[in-house]
Amino acid sequence: MIAIQISPDVAEALADGNAVVALESTIITHGMPYPDNLAMARSVEAIIRENGAVPATIAVIDGTLHVGLDETQAEKLAQAQAPLKLSRADLAFAMAQRLTGGTTVAATMMAAHKAGIAVFATGGIGGVHRGAEESFDISADLGELARTPVTVVCAGAKAILDVPKTLEVLETHGVPVIAYRQDDFPAFWSRESGLAAPLRLDDPEEIAGFMAARRELAGFGHGGVLIANPVPEADEIPAGEMNAVIEQAVTEATKAGVAGKAVTPWLLQRILDITEGRSLKTNIALVESNARLAARIAADFAGNSRKKSIGFMV
Repeated sequence: MIAIQISPDVAEALADGNAVVALESTIITHGMPYPDNLAMARSVEAIIRENGAVPATIAVIDGTLHVGLDETQAEKLAQAQAPLKLSRADLAFAMAQRLTGGTTVAATMMAAHKAGIAVFATGGIGGVHRGAEESFDISADLGELARTPVTVVCAGAKAILDVPKTLEVLETHGVPVIAYRQDDFPAFWSRESGLAAPLRLDDPEEIAGFMAARRELAGFGHGGVLIANPVPEADEIPAGEMNAVIEQAVTEATKAGVAGKAVTPWLLQRILDITEGRSLKTNIALVESNARLAARIAADFAGNSRKKSIGFMV
């Protein structure tokens, strides 16, 4: 029998119809070393609380799927030796084998939906990898967005990917892609990718209203929503500069024969080296910005849901 544990504060918030924001845990297990990873996780959770929601960091620890971590669990995850990186394909395997791992976007969406959490904050989604026409390397995140009704707040797709093809796949699967307060689709470390976002909304309450309307269409079948929130201007690395760094890292990865799940962490580490740490600072800033926006969306969505449940017009 598999074990799923929802933390008391998350369970209480869900039962009361209050705002909850899911968080992935690969940023803890694979994002940076201890104790920086733990400090980052605590900072993001604090931001969510400050903006009116309860954080629910999702991870598998010794086979138990946790939706919300207490201090002891977060500490254990942050210091885990060789934790797995868990997506849709291997989430159940890790639970059955009583292993420990951080959840990716796809696995976090699965767990969030199972728990009844509507909003999820992350850094950037996975997507179509460069050269996918030969490797067929496409992130499970895109398929999850197509099938699982969770709103994902991110800074766009990771810029190391083939962003135009990623947007095409999202369109094919009918995933709404909404840029926040700009028309350009953001490129993770950079505010602009040069690609137009299909949709735009400028206020968390508008996004919550869109989510409510989409939920009304649930009988027609629907998946997730992608909110693309550009990194704060003061923290961005301009696209022109960043693209040159990415091209160098991708070329080196190809020569080194890096493939599969190893590609993304390898490239991120190499980009960190080339930028002398700037990419990590920008990454932290965008995750915090996404957490802030996600909490505001979740609070508005929860508020609208409560009004509707007691007969108010929304």
